[in-house]
Amino acid sequence: MTRQAVSTPGAPGAIGPYSQGIASGDLVFCSGQLGLDPESGEMAAGVEAQAERALRNLAAVLAAAACTWADVVKTTIYLADITDFAAVNAIYAGFMADPPPARSTFAVGALPKGGRVEIDAIARRPG
Repeated sequence: MTRQAVSTPGAPGAIGPYSQGIASGDLVFCSGQLGLDPESGEMAAGVEAQAERALRNLAAVLAAAACTWADVVKTTIYLADITDFAAVNAIYAGFMADPPPARSTFAVGALPKGGRVEIDAIARRPG
């Protein structure tokens, strides 16, 4: 099975040795996205704004792989503070197609660049 990098200027560039996404067969694995603006590189202010920006960044990576939220089968949310769960969940719900994908949510010790939320996704290409 071959791997193909997925890349878009609609999401921040990788800040390490990884790809924004990898397509392999009909699966697309999207790296975790923070609430960074892809043009300015600045972190959005507040957990809700960071969650929305992270989801918009992921949507751009999905689109670069010819996918939409309706194609997502699994997401993982990483929170710097578990008390942000409800706020992030409310933003997340507005992006998900029905039925929503399987999901895991974890509180972590810290996130890159002082982020409060990071979200990754796995999708299956349509067709």
